[in-house]
Amino acid sequence: MSETKTTTNTRSRERVEPEQREHEQEDTCPECGGDLVTDTEHGETVCGDCGLVVEEDEIDRGPEWRAFDSSEKDRKSRVGAPTTNMMHDKGLSTNIGWQNKDAYGRSLSAEQRQKMQRLRTWNERFRTRDSKERNLKQALGEIDRMASALGLPQNVRETASVIYRRALSEDLLPGRSIEGVATSALYAAARMAGSPRSLDEMARVSRVDKMELTRTYRYIVRELNLEVQPADPEHYLPRFVSDLDLSDETERRARQLVENARKGGLLSGKSPVGLAAAAVYAAALLTNEKVTQSEVSEVANISEVTIRNRYKELLEAEDLSA
Repeated sequence: MSETKTTTNTRSRERVEPEQREHEQEDTCPECGGDLVTDTEHGETVCGDCGLVVEEDEIDRGPEWRAFDSSEKDRKSRVGAPTTNMMHDKGLSTNIGWQNKDAYGRSLSAEQRQKMQRLRTWNERFRTRDSKERNLKQALGEIDRMASALGLPQNVRETASVIYRRALSEDLLPGRSIEGVATSALYAAARMAGSPRSLDEMARVSRVDKMELTRTYRYIVRELNLEVQPADPEHYLPRFVSDLDLSDETERRARQLVENARKGGLLSGKSPVGLAAAAVYAAALLTNEKVTQSEVSEVANISEVTIRNRYKELLEAEDLSA
């Protein structure tokens, strides 16, 4: 009996050892024992040390199409869109298109159109299962609307959506409006991403007033422990210069004025928007570009008096640094 077991174990080892040796050969070069590297572009497996081609004409498991930019790649790809925090269901649910056409581009009959409309209605109802999802759907729609009006990039919208989701999960909304928390999340996200907007700009596109926005923003930042740095006047300069159609030389000169004011200790206690607007106005005059205080005031959404006061302070700091 023991001899039979010994014979069986020996045969099993003989059967396993060739498989192990074959696996080891797949990972190492048969000539020098070096590591093998897979070259997907040429369909080859080569040795990284001696360059021996171990396998060639391998199967390409990538797509059969080519794309030369991101838009062409998105158009040709046949998989779904990536998940995003900007949608309440992260983009995983099915969405019925609004076109009343079939897969061949033919228009649907009246009966089919009515049926598709009913399906769209029920699909929208099923996408939100409870009050929290309905709340989130409304808030993310508000964030997207305000971000579009303010010209904020995609990363700011994503960050604002994450902040709002955190506030919702930690039950910070009772006693506060959905619009107020959504606006506060977008304001915080813009500052964290280095693309800040002033409170006046936020209040102009929001459905809440400036006082409620300020109060809700402080509450959200405190409860979620968000690391929001004080707004830097330099973050406003590119937008103001672009809106006023000024040159790059003016922007560089404005940055220099702000830096001299920072060294002179003039930034503390001052509105960063006012300092940025005054720096752009002063830089435009120093570079012989025509711009009026009223034009800068309209772009920055601050008074001309503030621009004049900060303009004088910036020039004084410039003289002291010289």
